[in-house]
Amino acid sequence: MRHTPRSRRRLHHLTLLAVSATMAVTLTACGADPDKADASTPTASPTPAGAVDRTEAAKIVDHYEEINNKAHKTQDAELLGTVEAGQVYEQSKADYRLFTTWSKKDQANYKEPFTYRDRSYYNPQGQSWFAVKATASGSKSQALLIFDQVAGRHFKMVAAVYTDPKSSIPAIDTSNHGLATAATPSARVGTLAPDRVAATYEDLYETGGKNAGARLASTAATRNALDTYRERTTYKNAKYATLHWEATQATNPKIYALRFQAGGVLAVFPTAHNRMEQLKDGYIYSGNVKITPGSQQAVFNKTPRVAILDEFQGQALAQFTPSGKPKILGVEYQMVDSR
Repeated sequence: MRHTPRSRRRLHHLTLLAVSATMAVTLTACGADPDKADASTPTASPTPAGAVDRTEAAKIVDHYEEINNKAHKTQDAELLGTVEAGQVYEQSKADYRLFTTWSKKDQANYKEPFTYRDRSYYNPQGQSWFAVKATASGSKSQALLIFDQVAGRHFKMVAAVYTDPKSSIPAIDTSNHGLATAATPSARVGTLAPDRVAATYEDLYETGGKNAGARLASTAATRNALDTYRERTTYKNAKYATLHWEATQATNPKIYALRFQAGGVLAVFPTAHNRMEQLKDGYIYSGNVKITPGSQQAVFNKTPRVAILDEFQGQALAQFTPSGKPKILGVEYQMVDSR
């Protein structure tokens, strides 16, 4: 996932870019000593371990950068798929489809090689995945990257979410022999569980936060969502069409959560919504008016029609504390279909 000027744009815009990338590396599991110890001899408890050690994790990220940079040069989705999965891959495939609609400057930025610097690795005990806090070259925003094993063997990047430039990721708990501690997504932290936050956040788009969305703290991500909701009555086609948003199923539902050093939980969660634009009744029945798709919508379906439904797949980062409202630290959306 690369941080570019496009990824800082308003998240609901049809020109939004969500760049991402990932990698796959085969690891060999370590086996136990087959010789049994004498029952009368006390043995030390084994040192806990994560899915990888720091050296292996660094190699995985390095390889990811290499393959990602190669794939982005030619928008090679098949090559990228060897190192990427999950929500981030859904967004990347859409990036490639929409690439020709971007400005020459955005295309050049996307192709520019990049690296992840200032890395911190978090390997939770007993999990199939690990996380990396890093900053992409050319960016000042922190990102949380998640690498998980796909098909039980290969590590691929499955999530990459950048924080708002004014936000930062609090310290992760590594008191367990240097390992991180995974949190249960269904366990409530304060007022909300991580597996409930996507529906809560989508309420901002659906109702302007009149229902569940009121449970979230105000952040750049929530304010952007509310601005999007308000534009339903002022956008360019408001005179003859209606606009609304509805939450939909994320393509890849897995949530990744880590405990903070000072208490609370950091969670990377998938989220998705549909944007529906439809002619008002009087115009539908006239038979003379149709909505013309924009340049990115036309990539999927260029036919003028009475209603256009755009599907956006996303990923987000949230901070949960025992006291206080959950905070959405960053969100990435990309339009993956228009019909």
